[in-house]
Amino acid sequence: MNPPLNQPASLRVRPCITADYSLEVTVRDIPGLVQVAKALPPSTQIAIPFLRTDDKAARVAAIRAVRQLGFEPMPHFAARRITSASTFDGFMTETVAGGGITRCFVVAGDRLHPLGPFPDSASLIATGAFERCGVETVGIGGHPEGHPVMSEAECWAVLESKCRSIEERGMSPMIVTQFAFDADIVLRWLEGLRERGLHHPVRIGVPGPAGVATLMRFAAQCGVGASTVILAKYGISATRLLGTSGPEMFVDRLAAGLTNEHGPVRLHFYPFGNIGKTVDWISHYASIR
Repeated sequence: MNPPLNQPASLRVRPCITADYSLEVTVRDIPGLVQVAKALPPSTQIAIPFLRTDDKAARVAAIRAVRQLGFEPMPHFAARRITSASTFDGFMTETVAGGGITRCFVVAGDRLHPLGPFPDSASLIATGAFERCGVETVGIGGHPEGHPVMSEAECWAVLESKCRSIEERGMSPMIVTQFAFDADIVLRWLEGLRERGLHHPVRIGVPGPAGVATLMRFAAQCGVGASTVILAKYGISATRLLGTSGPEMFVDRLAAGLTNEHGPVRLHFYPFGNIGKTVDWISHYASIR
């Protein structure tokens, strides 16, 4: 039954938290995606990060494989790894424009110093290459639990600036966050986002079920907060550091706290190389909630 139209927005029922989820799938994980393809909804958004060991041919093949499986590829571009403007333009023309890609994701990248002329994701956006190649949506990063090198104020300023630049170029921003452990922090971050007038779609990063050691390793690399208190809220205790943990508590708390006032929010799963286990978890969670 649909809720009454005069019911306060904060009380209206939101769709299932796992509806329209997206996945992060590396080049090397494409075979795993092929194995679970039938279990995924058609047109699922697949973000494809490019690792430093992936050559151009492998990247192109991964994008084409995602498209052939019936999903929506969203290739990543790490600004500091791009060696020249011509390299960037060539890849965009061949792969993005040639493959009908409508959404891309941009990050600065994990290098301390750029290999070419692009020091950050804003400099890639400023080239105009995305709109020239027909891109409609540009994904940018959000950091609810903090950034490794930027302050909270800097994070907000950069996010606002990039969203404005994307819109000025006739495209739509989409914010995809790093995975998080504390749903309360994420909810407060969403409130801050909307208070700043940023009403763009958000995909909240969620770690797929994985060994605790794996979660901690990726958290350290991404600057994600992982104090004892936060881990306990996520469902990890000091006595379980060698076990496996899933995101049940995090997703439950996020779903319970979300209202229409938080704006359009979906989940973005990081499988950490185990796509099958992540897709199984999503299916099971949706069936019992």
